[in-house]
Amino acid sequence: MQLVWFKHDLRISDHDPLSFAMRDGMAILLYILEPELWKQPDLSFRHYDFLGRSLSALEEDLEKKGHKLLIRVGGAVEILKELCIRHNVKKIYSYNETWNGWTRKRDAKVREWVNASPVKWIELQHNGVISNLSKRDGWSSLWYKEMRKPITHLPVKSDTLNIESQDLPTSDSLGLKHDGIGKLMKAGSDEAGKLLDSFIEKRGRRYTFEMSSPLTAPTACSRLSNHFSYGSFSIRQAFQTVTKAAKSLNHFPVEDRSIWTSSFRSFQSRLRWHCHFIQKLEDEMSIEFESLHPDLVGLREESVNEEFLERWKLGLTGYPMIDACMRSLISTGWLNFRMRAMLVSFASYHLWIHWRPLSVYLANLFLDYEPGIHYSQVQMQSGTTGINAVRIYNPIKQSMDHDPTGAFIRRWVPELQDVGSDWIHEPWKMDASQQQNAQVKIGDTYPAPLTEHSPSVKLARAKMADVFHRKGFREASKAVYEKLGSRRRQPKRSGRSQKVKRADKPNSQLSLFV
Repeated sequence: MQLVWFKHDLRISDHDPLSFAMRDGMAILLYILEPELWKQPDLSFRHYDFLGRSLSALEEDLEKKGHKLLIRVGGAVEILKELCIRHNVKKIYSYNETWNGWTRKRDAKVREWVNASPVKWIELQHNGVISNLSKRDGWSSLWYKEMRKPITHLPVKSDTLNIESQDLPTSDSLGLKHDGIGKLMKAGSDEAGKLLDSFIEKRGRRYTFEMSSPLTAPTACSRLSNHFSYGSFSIRQAFQTVTKAAKSLNHFPVEDRSIWTSSFRSFQSRLRWHCHFIQKLEDEMSIEFESLHPDLVGLREESVNEEFLERWKLGLTGYPMIDACMRSLISTGWLNFRMRAMLVSFASYHLWIHWRPLSVYLANLFLDYEPGIHYSQVQMQSGTTGINAVRIYNPIKQSMDHDPTGAFIRRWVPELQDVGSDWIHEPWKMDASQQQNAQVKIGDTYPAPLTEHSPSVKLARAKMADVFHRKGFREASKAVYEKLGSRRRQPKRSGRSQKVKRADKPNSQLSLFV
């Protein structure tokens, strides 16, 4: 008897552990709902809701093939041990999971039990992320090799043990209260496939040009990030589907083929970057909790302005684009990458808030929360890696560039509904008469800015430069780069970190939430 342990891989197509296990004979297909996991501060109601619907979709997909998903509630070691003994399970198949700190500790406990038992645990690599990678050189080539492997499928003749499942606990019983999420995206592999089809047939045409604006990104992006995070669609399957589409552009007008080619290449590149950042967490799990660069440990910890933090969380900073993005995220669970980066940058530099409370709060809001990407990116945008250029976003310029008429702002900040385009990006500059005409009172019906852009940025630059010039900073940066840095291009060693740059150039950021 074999057992397949599903985690963040809720699909039947291109699922190596499932395919390999069922070739060995009858299998138990298991998902363990762990209440302790859902007590962790990075998880929320919206995650649990999407998980429940993803599991329902997985159950339906398995039933269509004549198979049964077993759901058990409790601790992984206890459940696995009981099932293995009761049903004489010889092998446990699963993907190696690169997730949050709690799941790492959980897997270590499972491994300890397995090593003391006759059961063999076969952990397969997932999405090109490699366990125990000796060095980062050559990872990109290994990733492309993995992406080009054949898609795996369920064997035609396969069988699963039919065991009665437990009901999932209610969100209330887990202490997960409704968190302001509105209409959630549909879950499951079928829905993911439909999204990818519509992306490569129509929506993705101007992907490269429209991913940066919160107005166009929801349509122009693939919107597969939720499905990648819960595993209802594999990165490899997405890569190969887009590769096939890129080779079949004859049905498009000639003038469109170059645009589509650019979009497909850009999308595939972002699939690789997606896994690159998860590989960072696989190689260095402290990214979730500690600043990567030792000289940047403690940066911003000397003072915590709770008012600034709370108003940033609520979308009440007084900067319309910042507030619109935050309120949109609270309601939808998704935001395009440039705006995510701007939220973190603003909190880090304008408000000088430590990255850790920012990361936990945003983890709760992002429906596509993926720890490897999330913590790596928060550290990058807050300037604590020591190997990435510091990017300080000008929220006013970002607003003008990506929401020139203020349509996005007015949708999510209704207090500014009647403010004209001339003032929508800087409403605090209106005089009393203009505010009256716009039916808004700055400092009353809509807050005045928490801080002034130029002085706060100047101070942040000075603080960062002070750290960059410390003795030994470059040497420590080199060590971080050697362990975790991208090898696709050779950056200037740590010296590039000493120049604080604005991130106002269009498309200067990689979109990892495709």
